[in-house]
Amino acid sequence: MRTKTIVGIVLIVGFTSILLMNFGQQVGGYMNFAEAEDTGSKAHVVGDWVQEEAFAYDANANIFSFHMKDDNGIVREVHYNHPKPPNFEDAEKLVVEGYAKGNVFVAENILVKCPSKYNSAEGLNEVPQQMGS
Repeated sequence: MRTKTIVGIVLIVGFTSILLMNFGQQVGGYMNFAEAEDTGSKAHVVGDWVQEEAFAYDANANIFSFHMKDDNGIVREVHYNHPKPPNFEDAEKLVVEGYAKGNVFVAENILVKCPSKYNSAEGLNEVPQQMGS
């Protein structure tokens, strides 16, 4: 093999290794708020909106803030640098993707899981009617 080819392969392998190591440190996966605070890495936290706490949108700073309780019962204030997501009030569950900054979770994305008409209790015992019978 030529020297240029060997150097090229070594550079590609080295770059790929560095990229994978950094990507692994940046994406922490699904965690609760305490784990996100401990690791300091990007995390996905699943939880519920705490409706008893105030929520607000500051148009000047473009920050929507609310409180969320994770599946372990830990409540944190969440700051989202965008307007309130559509259907926020109707959400069954929230998934916030971001990082912990002190006692505040800074969300880069919010996924809103809304109730589905297919999951409702109504219609579960109904038998579909056949056409033409």
